[in-house]
Amino acid sequence: MPNPMTLQEESDHFSPYRTDGKLYGFVCVVTGANMPVGAAIVTELAAHGAACIYACAATDQPSNIQADLSKLYPNTKVISYPYSISSEQDTLVLIDEALNAWGRLDVWVCSSGLLGPPSIDQTTPQDLQKCFEANSLAPFFALKYAPHAMQKTTSKGNYPNAAPKDQRYGSIIVVTSTASTYGGCWGPCFTMSCHAAMGVVRSGVAVLKGTGVRINAISPGQIDVGVSLNGLDTKSTLMGYNTQLPPAALQSPAAQKNNIGLERAGTPAEVGRVAGFLASGFSSYITGANMIVDGGASVMCPLMVPI
Repeated sequence: MPNPMTLQEESDHFSPYRTDGKLYGFVCVVTGANMPVGAAIVTELAAHGAACIYACAATDQPSNIQADLSKLYPNTKVISYPYSISSEQDTLVLIDEALNAWGRLDVWVCSSGLLGPPSIDQTTPQDLQKCFEANSLAPFFALKYAPHAMQKTTSKGNYPNAAPKDQRYGSIIVVTSTASTYGGCWGPCFTMSCHAAMGVVRSGVAVLKGTGVRINAISPGQIDVGVSLNGLDTKSTLMGYNTQLPPAALQSPAAQKNNIGLERAGTPAEVGRVAGFLASGFSSYITGANMIVDGGASVMCPLMVPI
């Protein structure tokens, strides 16, 4: 029998990541930081010890996350950053600013999303374009431009939670939906654009070969994002057009208990923990994966949707 790995060999195997999953020194970008799932991801990365997190959101969508996290994790600098996910120029400017300020970029999380109309009759070509911009064009920009910055190395900086970066590595995380795999989670434009986002992840594995950068997807199912459906006819309105995921309230608690393996909707924090895992050394040999976070709903009854 082969000998088990020594601690040193295990450490080398996980290199260049820390074996405790900490993100000391890491500079991270999280889009959609004003949304429940995006905010949970920012919180999780801060809990892992990231040095800096650019919490990106549209300029007309203010967020208090910077003030809130500065009290919980004072050694992590959270920067509220106005950012248009469909702008190639905004992406390039953000990367340049991160490199100029910190000399490195380590994690890019695409957590912005657009639900779109629930039926094809209500969907216009403009709706389709907006969904593709939010759900798949943003990951494309991340794949095209972030890896070049992630390959830069730097010495230890003079700031809290600093650490040197002496090898090339990085992690791109695309938060999409179970609609990236299944066809009936919501309207056609949401499903189409989520499938395209998954295409970015899968094609990205070959694109990133030899760079040290990994790319993975997170596909949440029923997540309680705090959207109330009281008084709304979801079949005939554009309910949830500006939300990231189909609200868990689409199913009653009784339906959730019947259709979901864990008998409940998930929480944004449970999605955030998966992002923390994919950003850290715990996932150092994972790339091109689709981490389904739906409590087992898609395994139990993939045709009974929305999930």
